[in-house]
Amino acid sequence: MAANPGRKTTQPVVKAGSSSASAAMTAAKVLATLVGMGNAGAAAFAQRFFKTGVGQYGAGDAFLGIKVPELRAFVRDLKGAGIEVALPLLRSGWHEARAAGLMLLVSAYQRGDEKVRKRIFGLYMKSTKFINNWDLVDLSAEHIVGGWLAEKPAARKQVLTRLAKSKSLWERRIAILATFHYIKKGDVAETLRIATLLLKDEEDLIQKAVGWMLREVGKRVSERDEEAFLKRHYREMPRTMLRYAIERFAEPKRKRYLAGLI
Repeated sequence: MAANPGRKTTQPVVKAGSSSASAAMTAAKVLATLVGMGNAGAAAFAQRFFKTGVGQYGAGDAFLGIKVPELRAFVRDLKGAGIEVALPLLRSGWHEARAAGLMLLVSAYQRGDEKVRKRIFGLYMKSTKFINNWDLVDLSAEHIVGGWLAEKPAARKQVLTRLAKSKSLWERRIAILATFHYIKKGDVAETLRIATLLLKDEEDLIQKAVGWMLREVGKRVSERDEEAFLKRHYREMPRTMLRYAIERFAEPKRKRYLAGLI
């Protein structure tokens, strides 16, 4: 098992006799099982892959070494586990535990009523400091943030704008990934608006995310809308963002974009 490079696993504090004691114990058992599933070699690879070194975007994160398909299968077997199990996992120092917690929250959100969904959205927004790597954002933002704000245009604009202007890399990524929910429903306006706000972001992971969402606009909804945006902005957007956005274009067109000849 790989050593934790500076982050302690946070266990839920449960007072004897509290109504949440059984749920918290369940979370503790889930965490113990996850620790037992770890693989030292896979953990070492993950810590390199997710850039956990000093000064890198994932600095201080700790991995157990559980592959994503295995983790997803494990979470699927936790039938009925909900918010009370998910939240202690989301506050864990182990990356895979936080991923499992988010998977559980997404599942609970999708099967919950309006009251449950509102609670999960609120908890998610208060927990963004734990959603602190690109994979954690990508598996959850579209479902919870995008989903909750889908029918709330005023709140959607306010929340996503605030996230897009955040100093937090991960909150900015949440803003653009949340719009994937709307792309999948054929609506590209919010994606293009947030992409404009993030157009000159200096972070590589934001540039890739924006380019990816622009590519999805063209792939799933309208290549005309994607190109209209690109023609307005391609000369000013970072090269990484542009490369991701034009990945599906035919090679001659890609070359013209990269050469500034569109």
